[in-house]
Amino acid sequence: MTGGTSGIGRATALALAKLGARVVISGRDEARGNQVVDQIRTAGGKADFLGADLRDEASARSLAARTRSLAGQVDILVNNAGIYPFGPTHETTEQDFDQVFSVNVKTPYFLVADLAPDMAKRGYGVIINVTTMVAEFGMAGMSLYGSSKAALVLLTKAWAAEYGPHGVRVNAVSPGPTRTEGSAPMGEDLEQLAAAAPAGRPGSADEIADAIAFLATDRSSFVHGAVLPVDGGRVAV
Repeated sequence: MTGGTSGIGRATALALAKLGARVVISGRDEARGNQVVDQIRTAGGKADFLGADLRDEASARSLAARTRSLAGQVDILVNNAGIYPFGPTHETTEQDFDQVFSVNVKTPYFLVADLAPDMAKRGYGVIINVTTMVAEFGMAGMSLYGSSKAALVLLTKAWAAEYGPHGVRVNAVSPGPTRTEGSAPMGEDLEQLAAAAPAGRPGSADEIADAIAFLATDRSSFVHGAVLPVDGGRVAV
């Protein structure tokens, strides 16, 4: 699991470990990663942390190789790591653009390129991409972030078509406004964004993690190429 040291990633790691999975968490913050690992192990689960600054093909393939070396085959890949700068298009620099697409699109692409073929050979595997509700509709200030996640939505469907016939299920979860460490600086803006949805409130990391865990298990065995909105109903209105 990428981006597993906090927020949605941390909650998902805990949820998958509770279901019996051996979880390999990647991230940039070793201290936070080890805290998640310790929490899982204390509860009787299995977990390891691998430091990774995902930014290009080489870093993605390195993480895949180190994960196989540590844990053996990879049956479930959760592409959760992402960055989400907000702001006007005319203030976006080329460096901003390249950084967002490198983390949000390029690294998931090459993790799948590295891991999915082995899943297909075994005839089983699960890939879950974490996208966003703003990949589904236009919102001022979200052009860069939303477009990167919209690319991941299309990739979810393309990979489902490519690897699904070989037993690999590829789906996505699309969160709405969610209370996490990362979204805390948004303050009241988060509440206002959530107020536009039928639920009228932000979600929790655990609520997103439950959806990811559903797609990771055989309870969703007939689900391929789906984007599951977990956004309080925002894309419905």
